[in-house]
Amino acid sequence: MTHSDPARLIDAGDPAPVRVLRPVGASEFFLTADHSGRAIPRRLGNLGLPESELARHIAWDIGIAGVTEKLALALDATAVLQVYSRLVIDCNRQPEWASSIPAISELTTIPGNENIPPAEREARRREIFVPYHECIAELLDQRRTPGRRTVLIAMHSFTPVFKGEPRNIEIGVLYNRDARLANILLDLLRSEGDLVVGDNAPYAITDASDYTVPFHGEGRGLPHVEIEIRQDLIGDEPGQAAWAVRLARLLPLADARLRKAGA
Repeated sequence: MTHSDPARLIDAGDPAPVRVLRPVGASEFFLTADHSGRAIPRRLGNLGLPESELARHIAWDIGIAGVTEKLALALDATAVLQVYSRLVIDCNRQPEWASSIPAISELTTIPGNENIPPAEREARRREIFVPYHECIAELLDQRRTPGRRTVLIAMHSFTPVFKGEPRNIEIGVLYNRDARLANILLDLLRSEGDLVVGDNAPYAITDASDYTVPFHGEGRGLPHVEIEIRQDLIGDEPGQAAWAVRLARLLPLADARLRKAGA
């Protein structure tokens, strides 16, 4: 195969790294999905992995693209989705962290990520990580100019079994320094009466483990929350639709309470 530019990672036949839905959506909600895609640039082959591994959670957040698409439509909200697999580069990690391009994910060795040269690491950062976060930043800047309020919702999903350990949580609400919106959403989800809800579980946002919420949410002083949905609940279209309907009902209620509290 010949390439027009040997210095580039992404070719003309590869997808663009970012997908934007409803860029002029009227909602104050702004959705991100760092791990919604599982594409791999053709130059990287399959990173040395069989398809069975690339279909797992280690490669992407199963189901979250569908939920985010449907939720954006229901709310008339802008959504920014990452197209490439987190195994190429994780867009919710600082690029200099080891977890940004993992050589091992959960218990799986990633051959295509072992001992990669600095130039390739930089190409992954420059062509995938940077365009994604620049797109988010530009859209947020456009909203700030007319003094428009924005509420950042970071959309993720988590695997039902992690390193052999089952998880009974069905939805997790994650936060770091600012728990105001998260605490309201936790109360609303618990009041549903049919959910096992995680408070900063199965993960917690920290400066050492996350990028999108600390950088775009906390960094701009935006109201924000990260949502994690268990993947077996959103593995098909009906499940994705059901969760989008539920969140489209609860998020405006949560934000109304937040605004009443003066945030």
